[in-house]
Amino acid sequence: MKDTPAAVPGPLLKWAGGKRQLLPQLQQRLPARLVDYFEPFVGGGALLWTLGMRKLRHIVVNDYNSELINLYQVVRSRPQELLASVAVHRNEAEYYYRLRALDREPGYQQLDAVTRASRFLYLNKTCYNGLWRVNSRGQHNVPFGRYKNPRIAEPANVYACSDFLQGVELLNGDFSQIRPWLGADSFVYLDPPYVPLSASSSFTGYTAHGFDAAMQQRLRELCDEIDRLGGKFMLSNSAAALVRQLYQGYRIEEVQAARSINSRAGGRGKITELIIRNY
Repeated sequence: MKDTPAAVPGPLLKWAGGKRQLLPQLQQRLPARLVDYFEPFVGGGALLWTLGMRKLRHIVVNDYNSELINLYQVVRSRPQELLASVAVHRNEAEYYYRLRALDREPGYQQLDAVTRASRFLYLNKTCYNGLWRVNSRGQHNVPFGRYKNPRIAEPANVYACSDFLQGVELLNGDFSQIRPWLGADSFVYLDPPYVPLSASSSFTGYTAHGFDAAMQQRLRELCDEIDRLGGKFMLSNSAAALVRQLYQGYRIEEVQAARSINSRAGGRGKITELIIRNY
């Protein structure tokens, strides 16, 4: 039986680079008028879910991570089946590693969408430090987290997210896929994999494909296109020199963000990030 939805949907996942801590600063920088909303690196969607109380014409989101987009598609169309599947999972190391190993098997891509979404959600909530990371073969490789009583899914939130996603276009692939949709009424929030601050701090394991300097340049070109069309964009990135150089001519502001997901405790805490806008 469907639970009463939460008033506003919230993130379904823990996500490295997620924007929950920065939400107030992002929200206060949103344009006064929002018509069409785009988020081509949606991840955990912290900002996206706050739009639930607004009336927008179009919402289009994308991510390169096919497991993530499959989860959102299942939440949108089959929330009850997802919750039933999640309910059978066990918070045990042996069970965790058996489920994690499924993507090493040749038949993994033939698993049904609900099974894959349930597995993805379970691994995200029970893996070490909530870190979703894959190797070069696209296989999840984070160890068991040993949490005492992890909450895999809150039914009320799953249903609230399902209701919200009914009006959302879900894309899976390169961030440039949003191009045909763009126009003067577009607002685009961009939260790409960050430019590393040092050689040892690089993290590009959300998918099997990295996000290098050439990709950051392509992203700048997309921002220029949005600007030429008369649309608006807001972009989050690290305070690396490359980012400041790439976005010369746009409005660049420093903010202090709390980093809570990191493989090393010393890598957590406050860090300077940049918010870049063309308005």
